[in-house]
Amino acid sequence: MRLTHLSLSHFRNFNRLETDMPAGLTLVTGANAQGKSSLLEAIYYLSAGRSSQADSDRQLIHFDAPDRVARLIGRVERAADSLQLEIRLALEDNAGGEPRLRRQVLINGVRSRLPALYGQFQAVLFLPQDLRVVEGPPGERRRLLDEALSQAVSRYAHDLSEYGRVLTRRNALLRSLQEHRGDERQLEFWDEQLSRLGAGLMRARAVALLELQELAAPIHLELSRGREALLLEYLPAYDPFAGEQRLGAGTAQAWRELNAEAIRAGLAEALQRGRAEELGRGMTLLGPHRDELSFRANRIDLRTFGSRGQSRTAVLALKLAEAEWLRRRSGEHPVLLLDEVLAELDPQRRQDLLARVLSAEQVVLTAADLSLFDREFLERVTLWRIQDGQLAHGR
Repeated sequence: MRLTHLSLSHFRNFNRLETDMPAGLTLVTGANAQGKSSLLEAIYYLSAGRSSQADSDRQLIHFDAPDRVARLIGRVERAADSLQLEIRLALEDNAGGEPRLRRQVLINGVRSRLPALYGQFQAVLFLPQDLRVVEGPPGERRRLLDEALSQAVSRYAHDLSEYGRVLTRRNALLRSLQEHRGDERQLEFWDEQLSRLGAGLMRARAVALLELQELAAPIHLELSRGREALLLEYLPAYDPFAGEQRLGAGTAQAWRELNAEAIRAGLAEALQRGRAEELGRGMTLLGPHRDELSFRANRIDLRTFGSRGQSRTAVLALKLAEAEWLRRRSGEHPVLLLDEVLAELDPQRRQDLLARVLSAEQVVLTAADLSLFDREFLERVTLWRIQDGQLAHGR
């Protein structure tokens, strides 16, 4: 899979960008705040339908866009076919005051719903702020896994969205029952919906993380020059294997063999047992919205005790593993997007990382400081320079 052409109109600080995208590794250099990260953000947006950095898509529209519309167009070559992806973001007048944001997705010119975008074009993105995946709250770790699964499993994004809707309704009912009392049997419908959707999400997360662990561990060992062993663990809020002592309980194979109905029934039973506490607190206390992931290096919990270098290496190993995991799931190499990836890495880890990504099918790498790269490496890559949203090809 390769992005062959990118067109941007009034996206971030790009008034207009039109460029072919080469295969292999492209190194984009320039000072800070010139558009390097925005270029990667645009490519990733065509894959995920969401910004990797903005709190709201409103922030993506250039402040002086004449029609208050931003457009992103990408042409993609896949093994079996090619396609064109287009996303339009428009601010429209709203009688209520603040303009309303409207988003349109077109696949080969046909208007489509956002979920249809997932899996069409796959990209893996690393940003410096991805350290929050390790160091931040559990939601950041769940988000990373959810984004990977949304690209790989067509149904996952839909079920995740539906789960969020059900959770919101169930929490509202719990608060109402807490404040005004009423018939607790009203919860039975939402318990069934929550446990059904939650069971599928849990099983998908568990299997995916265990598969990613198998791929990430050797990469991490290589990047750390054999000094650190990485372990990723899925810590579900409801554990269907809790108390089991049998060999292999909780492994990828055990999760694959565990019937989805068994997970659903177990989660529904656990919700029933915890109903009194949930009514007392007015919130849902069990389900995949409260799952946690653990990052360990040489048995050290990186969430609490890891250095920034260790956290960065762990996230990099996981991102590289994600790229290989997506390739195995789809048969296509995803595009790898690396933003200032060498910062805070020692020279040996830089060398090992660059040697690994040089062989990838398509990589876009950004860096403000070219002195981080030796002459031999620079001779093997396509070099672009960016300034004030303007892209210049060549050395």
